[in-house]
Amino acid sequence: MFPLTTRQSGAVRLAGGDFVLPRWLRRPARFMQRVNAGEVEAPRYGATIASALLLGAAVAYGTVAGGHMPQVVEAVTARTGFAIAKVNVAGNRETSEIDVLQVLGLDGWTALMGFDAEAARERIAALPWVERAAVRKVYPGTVDVDIVEKLPFAIWQQGSKLFLIEKDGSVIVPFNGSKFASLPMVIGSGARDSGPAFIAKIDRHPDLARRVRAYIRVGERRWDLRLDDGVTVKLPEAGEELALATLSRLDREEGLLSRDITSIDMRLPDRLAIGLSPESAEAHEAAMRERLGLKKKSGARI
Repeated sequence: MFPLTTRQSGAVRLAGGDFVLPRWLRRPARFMQRVNAGEVEAPRYGATIASALLLGAAVAYGTVAGGHMPQVVEAVTARTGFAIAKVNVAGNRETSEIDVLQVLGLDGWTALMGFDAEAARERIAALPWVERAAVRKVYPGTVDVDIVEKLPFAIWQQGSKLFLIEKDGSVIVPFNGSKFASLPMVIGSGARDSGPAFIAKIDRHPDLARRVRAYIRVGERRWDLRLDDGVTVKLPEAGEELALATLSRLDREEGLLSRDITSIDMRLPDRLAIGLSPESAEAHEAAMRERLGLKKKSGARI
């Protein structure tokens, strides 16, 4: 080490040159000069303390360099009273709290300080029924989860499979015969996307809408209606709104849908074809025979 000299100005210089030490180094330089001169006695256990400090610094550096600092902070804070002890879930009806807890990934020692609320929100939002979610940390050890769920609009049948869908046609979950069985059913290819808009047209005729149980997409071109008593109404490819208005009027004025029929074919613009049940067909045939004077005689052939 170079010897140090101090001039009257207080500047510390190297004896062999004119370099002036920065002010913040002058006090440590003087201290080291006194240590070298034997004027300063090392404290008791100084070597042990210095070794411990060196080891602690090495551990801290390794922790930071290895990217383990978040785990260390979490472990320390969890054991000092900041572990997540309670989760409040609100707004869930179809999403179980067990599913929420599973995606949160809590292990009983998860510290609130190191808990990533945004990542947890994204995982919860990915659950099938969840439309959106909010996750908040409440110190010292509580997590609040608020959920807004999707609203099922209809049941979509594709082949032999059934799904609950939203109003925009998005699939929520497979349908399992739950409490949503009263929802309208849309059937066929293309029904998932175009069904909501078509159902809105039916809703303009409330008396008719109350009786419809299924909306069947035929060839991705037109619709059939399946009513609650099994009657099938075949609508035209074009002019379906006029056909619906006509059907609603005929039912209101003549009770068409209350008759003993099996189908109503409205695909042709200038006529209405009505399918009769076997009993109605037989009664109709008998009435026609009577009108034509072909009353059946006992043992006679017609």
